[in-house]
Amino acid sequence: MKKLIIAALACYGLSARAQMHESKNFLYLYSDSVIYAKKIMLRPDFAGYWQLRADSRRVPTEQVKFFNNEEGFFANTRKLHLGGLSSFSERIIDGRINVFQEMTYDPFFDNRGPRYMDRRQSRVDLRMYYNKGYGNLKKVNYNNLKNDMSDHAESMDLLKGYKKSMNTSKIMYTAAAVSVIAGIVSFLAADKKVDSSFPGHFGDRTSGMNTSFSDYTPSLIMFGLGLGFTAGGYVIQTSGSRHLERAVDAYNR
Repeated sequence: MKKLIIAALACYGLSARAQMHESKNFLYLYSDSVIYAKKIMLRPDFAGYWQLRADSRRVPTEQVKFFNNEEGFFANTRKLHLGGLSSFSERIIDGRINVFQEMTYDPFFDNRGPRYMDRRQSRVDLRMYYNKGYGNLKKVNYNNLKNDMSDHAESMDLLKGYKKSMNTSKIMYTAAAVSVIAGIVSFLAADKKVDSSFPGHFGDRTSGMNTSFSDYTPSLIMFGLGLGFTAGGYVIQTSGSRHLERAVDAYNR
């Protein structure tokens, strides 16, 4: 039965990748067949599962690798998720390397198709996907991009800058965690010291805390260092992400 369905879809569409026209609406199947249609819509069925309609035909989403309609160009990310459930990401960068951003579908629809609750991001990050041509999607990360950009020296240099920034930010975040933990330990030790020095009524203890503020100074310093390391790690990480985006832009020029 499955073979008959695939054969019928192949007859309805085209099998030659070279004949594709992205100015038209189409479904690109995992079988490398292409189905052109006047209107393609992504809609949930009665059970809440997503389905694709090409004119009057219903096409199972697990068979569709890409689809193109008035809303944009979308890729199926099901092979990159546990469980293999179909989920579509929109292409936000088109070039030798295409970048896709996963979005959350708005349950309220209109005649033009599904709308998206999330806005497109301007910066390439590790939550995104990419591919070349109509190849399989890959997760955006250093190792994947390094292999696919090895033929472009400028992009490789930018990727090295990205990796260096990420390593530095990890060190900063680790230092922040160590500082906070040290601050908590120091605070508990100081609090115990105040309790032992001023036993009895709550008023006595409050007075003791006021006169023993210096006991808490090391804790405050550690917390301040933790905050500083966290801010520094975030700034370095953000700068490194720009290296990642510039690497993709350089490759696509």
